[in-house]
Amino acid sequence: MMCMNILSEMQLEMRTVLEDNILSFWEDKMTDSVHGGFYGRITGTGKLEPQAVKGAVLNARILWTFSSAYRLLGKAEYLETATRAKRVIIDQFYDKEQGGIYWSLDYAGRPADTKKQIYALGFAIYGLSEYHRATGDEEALTYAIRLFKSIEQYSFDSVKNGYCEALTRDWNDISDMRLSDKDENERKTMNTHLHILEPYTNLYRVWKDAVLEKQLRNLIELFTDKILNQQTGHLELFFDDDWVSKYRIISYGHDIEASWLIHEAALVLGDKALLEKVEPLVEYIAAAADEGLTSEGGMIYETFPDKGTTDRDCHWWVQAENVVGHINLYQHFDDEVALQKASRCWEYIKKHLIDYKNGEWYWSVRADGTVNTADDKAGFWKCPYHNGRMCMEMIERFS
Repeated sequence: MMCMNILSEMQLEMRTVLEDNILSFWEDKMTDSVHGGFYGRITGTGKLEPQAVKGAVLNARILWTFSSAYRLLGKAEYLETATRAKRVIIDQFYDKEQGGIYWSLDYAGRPADTKKQIYALGFAIYGLSEYHRATGDEEALTYAIRLFKSIEQYSFDSVKNGYCEALTRDWNDISDMRLSDKDENERKTMNTHLHILEPYTNLYRVWKDAVLEKQLRNLIELFTDKILNQQTGHLELFFDDDWVSKYRIISYGHDIEASWLIHEAALVLGDKALLEKVEPLVEYIAAAADEGLTSEGGMIYETFPDKGTTDRDCHWWVQAENVVGHINLYQHFDDEVALQKASRCWEYIKKHLIDYKNGEWYWSVRADGTVNTADDKAGFWKCPYHNGRMCMEMIERFS
């Protein structure tokens, strides 16, 4: 009974936060009525920068979030915003000559960085497949399939397995493959593989293609056999072509996020033997991620064991994934302790991260307990997807 009370209360609170704090912010403050689509940035102090570049990941995540919100809640305003995002992805970000998705546009919607970052293609598939799932729209599915075929044609390593990070506009090798300045310049990464696994899972929900099924199964096995460190339970982050990792970095948020996304992929495939292999590892990875939990219930960012340093900031996205990962353990493994961890993190989020006055969540809470307003409220990486998805996972799983 106590567990049901906790779930019911969290569900009600998260629906309110989803609609009144997250979605309303993006509708009211980020819609670009001058140049179309959405603005590129609002600073951590709430200043709109109307001439900021517009990122592919930001726009694809807006597409996914509002498509999913419409599918679950059925409100016309969410469909309107999702359709606006779909048009931006197809009409402006999609490269009509070479295929794929541009990395960024300028404020007026013209191509700015034309490289093909596979991570961005993955999120475009995620958004477009969710739009199709919510509406039955065939155009969205057509473009999602095109992007899937581009990833398989140009990024997949058929000899050594896995997917390369990035290519030039015309799909040739590129010297700087990094997703961001803080990443290592390696050809294969955990992060990109995770965010190919995620959209392939969603695409498979609506398009039961044999090649897609094979590659989704392969991605799960890459995580269990290559990316997961069997000794520690943590995921390795950066690899060369031969799947050798020379970096020791622990990303607690990616660990807990991967635990439930890998499980989701196996569940969607519906293969009992695969689930029997995956499910013990789901619990193992989540337990390793718990090393990052704080006494207050939050989860810190990352640790560098070789340097003896730890980033103890609690980022918005890590907290959101922390909640979903532990809710997944409760739902599928009857782990009541995991539910308590999810509940404690939700209390942490409500206390420290939600901006009740201006909308949305702050980027992070620093190790000293102060709120970080130096980083974006909305921007190239600050999107409604992690926190919006957390709320919608809670709504959908227990409705």
